[in-house]
Amino acid sequence: MASITVQPELLLERILTLEIVRVTERAAVSSARLRGHGKDKASDQAAVDAMRRELNKLPIDGTVVIGEGEIDEAPMLFIGEQVGTKQGPKVDIAVDPLEGTTLCAKNMPGAIATIAMANGGTLLHAPDCYMQKIAIGPGYPKGVIDLDAPTEENIINLAKAKGVKPSDITAILLDRPRHADMIAAVRKVGAAVSLITDGDVAGVIHCAEPRTGIDIYLGIGGAPEGVLAAAALRCIGGQMQTRLIIDTEELHERTLKMGIKDAKKKYQIEDMVRGDCLFAATGVTSGAMLDGVKFGKEVIETDTVVMRSVTGTVRRVRAEHRELAKFHLD
Repeated sequence: MASITVQPELLLERILTLEIVRVTERAAVSSARLRGHGKDKASDQAAVDAMRRELNKLPIDGTVVIGEGEIDEAPMLFIGEQVGTKQGPKVDIAVDPLEGTTLCAKNMPGAIATIAMANGGTLLHAPDCYMQKIAIGPGYPKGVIDLDAPTEENIINLAKAKGVKPSDITAILLDRPRHADMIAAVRKVGAAVSLITDGDVAGVIHCAEPRTGIDIYLGIGGAPEGVLAAAALRCIGGQMQTRLIIDTEELHERTLKMGIKDAKKKYQIEDMVRGDCLFAATGVTSGAMLDGVKFGKEVIETDTVVMRSVTGTVRRVRAEHRELAKFHLD
């Protein structure tokens, strides 16, 4: 790809139309080749390698601020890794080349390849740790949910804001033992629970998609996935509050090095993603949000959603890749 230099706002618009989509498409196709083979690490690595190749073709001076590990885990797209041709503006990048590695390995619904990109210095630099999260979709007044409020209170307040009974509310959570009390609290007020085995980013986005029937996301998941989800909600609307779980001295030291002075800070979307940002996700296996990669004899089909926060634009890109099918390249 020829090197070009453009202004940051023009770059984001240009990437929105094609390049950022290509990054997630290639990652999705690469990992989809291993669907159902039971190879978690191999499918993840395939997505990482494809995503890195595409990122390094882009006319950006990019830094991975949300990745799959620290600098000593170089095979992955690690936090601090530099990507792009270096012939463009500085941008922050958050990646999850294969969200739902287990879903892909077992050929279960909902695995996606995802990325967020913003101007340099505008994405939260979070370590690879756990994060408390609560999120709802757009259309509600501020203060309807609170990360520090009891689960029952959040469900009741959301039901009031929506004009329905608590029994009409559905909460989505990761199916983990740590969420047992929260699940019990949701059901105690009559609300329904939708459990997911993986897919933290998609789980949050489901709250902003009426067709999913999901009203609220609750629980503890990965911090990288939290920032990616915040980028998506910044584009399509919604509310989200998070807090990093810094429970070891080693984690505390890492957060300080990343510039996080208050380990107990409660983050809003605007604290995690400032200014204009892009978000893209391509389906690996078919789920509620995206169709999975389809391999044909002459065509490979992909389904991608790409969003931009400054315009609120959401595009669906259904692509047919003939060269990939012909040469088996990824």
